[in-house]
Amino acid sequence: MSPMIMKLQRHCIWLMTFLLAIPACAFGQEKHYYQTDFPKEEFAERRAKIFEKIGKNAIAVVQGAKGTADFNVFRQSNEFYYLTGLETPHAYLVLDGRTQRTSVYLPHRDAGREANEGKILSAEDDLLIKELTGIDQIRSIEQLSLDLVGKGLLRPPPPMLYTPLSPAETGTDSRDELLNEQARVSSNPWDGLPSKEARFRELLNLRAPQFEIRDLSQVLDALRNIKSKKEIEVIRRATEIAGLAIIEAMRSTEAGVYEYQLDAAAKYVFYMHGSRADGYASIIGGGTNAYLGHYFRKTDKLKDGDLVLMDYAPDYHYYTSDVTRMWPVNGKYTKGQIALTEYILAYRDALIKYVRPGVTSDFVLDSAAKDMELYLVGKTFENAAHLKAVKEALKFRGHFQHPVGMAVHDVGQVRGVKLEPGMVFTIDPMIWIHEEKLYVRIEDVVVVTADGAENLSAFVPSTVEDIERTMTEKGLIQFRPAATLPLKK
Repeated sequence: MSPMIMKLQRHCIWLMTFLLAIPACAFGQEKHYYQTDFPKEEFAERRAKIFEKIGKNAIAVVQGAKGTADFNVFRQSNEFYYLTGLETPHAYLVLDGRTQRTSVYLPHRDAGREANEGKILSAEDDLLIKELTGIDQIRSIEQLSLDLVGKGLLRPPPPMLYTPLSPAETGTDSRDELLNEQARVSSNPWDGLPSKEARFRELLNLRAPQFEIRDLSQVLDALRNIKSKKEIEVIRRATEIAGLAIIEAMRSTEAGVYEYQLDAAAKYVFYMHGSRADGYASIIGGGTNAYLGHYFRKTDKLKDGDLVLMDYAPDYHYYTSDVTRMWPVNGKYTKGQIALTEYILAYRDALIKYVRPGVTSDFVLDSAAKDMELYLVGKTFENAAHLKAVKEALKFRGHFQHPVGMAVHDVGQVRGVKLEPGMVFTIDPMIWIHEEKLYVRIEDVVVVTADGAENLSAFVPSTVEDIERTMTEKGLIQFRPAATLPLKK
């Protein structure tokens, strides 16, 4: 073989090796992110339940969240994430009841944005997305209108079209607060913009008036009300992180510390354990600030002799928790504070004792109140106002609170219905002593099991002895106190 031929062969081998390496390099640069908490089979099961609820003469359309116009990290809406696990902005999900097939509509690849942020799953990733999610078809956004026409309007009668009409949660918000804010906006004569959901319904009516629009929110709410084993695992993790954060705040508490510094200590724990952000704005109030139900300013110094309340949980993998504890700023309870704290703890335990499948919140509240009537026999309190407050608490119905899950005030219903395994909610006994502007409560996250209930936050110190012992330990604020500002040069 001539030297020239051998040289050509070596060149061909090198060229082939180089060309084969290009796809591998490109694939290495195309590292994608997709959630790992749930298998695709669980998302498919959730979508199958939607098909079952809407029937075979209907389609469902679910909007994803819009993109961020600033430097905030994008967070998908809870509903869209619940059905797909996808975190691409401006996405749509269509479930066709007649064919039992699902389609996702995504923007095209934005190479410039990916150069800054990394890979974003787009319409061009159809094979990858199908493999990750189990969704049948991936399309681009501009094809949605044509597909809606083809799915129902070319061969009448058109199917019903279901879409969520309630405001979508996208982080620290909950349905109740979103609805309240929507009402405030609509009453503002200088604003009054419709919600994203109202605008989408308006567009559907304008572009395809043949569809009969129905609300999908109630269907999704009912599904989200019962948590799967995998969901409970994530909520348990969020609760563990919330509890560790509160413990760190207990350790860091002393007179002179600011409320916002306890928030900082808790945030450190959140981020150290992989949380995205807050599940809701922290409620941290010392003294009479705790009397305000959702005090959030956190600007005051903690005072010797006061109690401080902390209600806080992270946004962890699209789920949160809701844990509250109160403790003495100086690390030692007074006699009067002990009596109130022990009453609240006894009430908490009495409520959880009666939680089980098949009973209602009224049964739990009524049964616990009877137990607490017996508890009060022979008990003494610091003054008449304290005794009056604990007796009034026996009639209060808010000790059994709200669902917890993807939002802190999660969708679904746990009051006025029979409890089922998989329901997750808060037990939240509380008292108001109006004469002193004193508020005392404890809040735990409970999951209904097959034969009873589990307190997911039981590990967080709550007794007088456990809290006082925890507060003898040094916290983050003592190990690394805030520097004096302005800094000296």
